[in-house]
Amino acid sequence: MFELFRPTFQADSLDNIQIEMLKKDGIRGLIIDLDNTMTPWNDVEVGPQVAAWFERIKQAGIKACVVSNNKKKQRVALVADRLGIPFVFRASKPRRRAFRAGMNILGTGRGDTAVIGDQLFTDILGGNRLGLYTVLVIPMSPREFVGTRFMRRMEKLLIWLMKHLASPKPDSPKAH
Repeated sequence: MFELFRPTFQADSLDNIQIEMLKKDGIRGLIIDLDNTMTPWNDVEVGPQVAAWFERIKQAGIKACVVSNNKKKQRVALVADRLGIPFVFRASKPRRRAFRAGMNILGTGRGDTAVIGDQLFTDILGGNRLGLYTVLVIPMSPREFVGTRFMRRMEKLLIWLMKHLASPKPDSPKAH
C-alpha cells in the first residue's frame, strides 16, 4: 500500500529538478501540477526561476502539460499560455483519466512520462497508480485550499507511517 504514495524522486522545488536526470531516465513528457508546484496557491504569477526552468526543458526537447484540479479554466489557461504549454483543468486527481489525458496531449506513454506535484494524495498517488515516474516537490507557499490543509495533516501521518512501518523501496533504475 505504501508504494502507491512513494515518489520516484523528491526535490525542493520545480526549478531544482535536474533536467539531465529526467532525460537520462528517458522522460520525454511532464505532467505538472499548478497550485503550489508552479505558482503559489490561487496565483497566476510564474516566478522567474520557474519560467527559466520551463525554457530549459523546452530546449532539452521535453514537453510539459499542466494537469490541475483547479476548477477555474481561465486561471489555469492564463498560466499555461504564459509558458506556452497545454493544460487540463478539473482533473479530479488522483483519478487516472486526467493523467491519461495529459499523456495523450503530450504524445507520451507510461515509460516516458513524469508527474511533478506537491501532494502525495493527488499527484504522487495518481501518477503511481499508472506506473509513472513521480516527483514530489515541497509546496511553494503555506497558503492553500482549506481541503488541502486537512490533507497535509494526513500526508504527515502517512510519511511517519512509511518511515517507521514500511520496508524501504528497493533500488530501481529510476530511483535517485
